[in-house]
Amino acid sequence: MTPPFRVEMLGAGHDRESFDCGVEALDRYIRDLASQDMRRMVSKCHVACPAGATTIAGYYTLAAAEVAVSALPETTTRKLPRYPTVPVVRMGRLAVDRRHRGVGLGAALIINAVTQVLHAEIAAFALVVDAKDDAAAAFYESRGFVSIADRVLVLPLATARKALRDR
Repeated sequence: MTPPFRVEMLGAGHDRESFDCGVEALDRYIRDLASQDMRRMVSKCHVACPAGATTIAGYYTLAAAEVAVSALPETTTRKLPRYPTVPVVRMGRLAVDRRHRGVGLGAALIINAVTQVLHAEIAAFALVVDAKDDAAAAFYESRGFVSIADRVLVLPLATARKALRDR
């Protein structure tokens, strides 16, 4: 990831107004709603800032969720207990500011999200994303996510852990 970025929890000192990813719903979320969701314990928002700056180069959100075992590929569920659902973490939003595109920040934010989930003190089977369009779905698929429904993709954390070890 170049230039160097630091990833931290969204706070009052971050400049949200200048964020522009080109998708109004994602721009509005970071400006107006992310802090409310954090206060309400609905999601946590992690932001990437260039070293020494308070501007937001990119962000993602994480929240607890569950997925029906029947929706998952059989290859990933063979050794799971026969529960109707499994706990997952949903990456609800992922956005990169236009000025920071093309440097690998989106992929680095996914790695950061996976690392956060792997180190969490609560169990989760997978990271789940809802892709906003086909291009976003292709982006996630190129990073190991598997489609389980229309634009809903899953990355089993065991797969992610192995990929991180093999890097």
